[in-house]
Amino acid sequence: NGYAYPFIPSSLLSSVLPYLTYLTPFTYGFTPQGALVELDDGALLAAAAEAGTAPLMHLSTLTESGGFSNELAHTVLTDGAVQNRLAASLLETIQQKGYRGLDVDFEFIYPEDAAAYAAFIARMRESLSPLGLPVFAALVPKTSADQHGDLYEGHDYRLLGAAADFVFLMTYEWGYTYGPPMAVAPLRNVELVVDYALSEIPAEKIWMGIPNYGYDWTLPFRQGSRARSISNQEAVTLAVQNRAAIRFDQAAQSPWFRYVD
Repeated sequence: NGYAYPFIPSSLLSSVLPYLTYLTPFTYGFTPQGALVELDDGALLAAAAEAGTAPLMHLSTLTESGGFSNELAHTVLTDGAVQNRLAASLLETIQQKGYRGLDVDFEFIYPEDAAAYAAFIARMRESLSPLGLPVFAALVPKTSADQHGDLYEGHDYRLLGAAADFVFLMTYEWGYTYGPPMAVAPLRNVELVVDYALSEIPAEKIWMGIPNYGYDWTLPFRQGSRARSISNQEAVTLAVQNRAAIRFDQAAQSPWFRYVD
């Protein structure tokens, strides 16, 4: 499965589609009233259909500002009327556009909404199962049940694993846009998350996320600075253009290099 923005270059999309079982256009949102925020996914769906790749609908609490809204999640998880409207819109859109499943990605959920989130996933599974369509729950990378932090406490691995057909482990973004330079997915970090997930969720339900990108940090790193997201191909080109030796971090199992601009 691969995630794609609607503005992905068509040449890149067509080069990858033959290798994908699923394509997930990113992302549908919703309003505080439960109305779907539409995605311009027509070209992606047409390309997927031509390639014989099944599209998954992606639903998130991502806002226009680029962050995940815990308030938006709280509203839909606790207000029955809002949830009913969203559930009906999801079912209608999935059937209308030919989506072959639903991937739900609510992040920074309030700890007190953890059970309600699992119940929402279970509700969507109950709605889509008669159509033969799976429901996925995207899980933040936890290493224990009692892990503290705004990102982690609203995701109960055991409850979400039971509620969903499949879970998607977000095993990446240790190295990220606003953080210090490091591997995006250090191997040991990934292993710890997978080990914990296996203790709570059946193995056959687990999908593992793999980052197909990197970051270009300015050194020395300063808090508040922003790294530029780049593709693997762009990273190699950047190294060649600047005659930089690409090295390999054995512990992280990740390539890296430094260059002078």
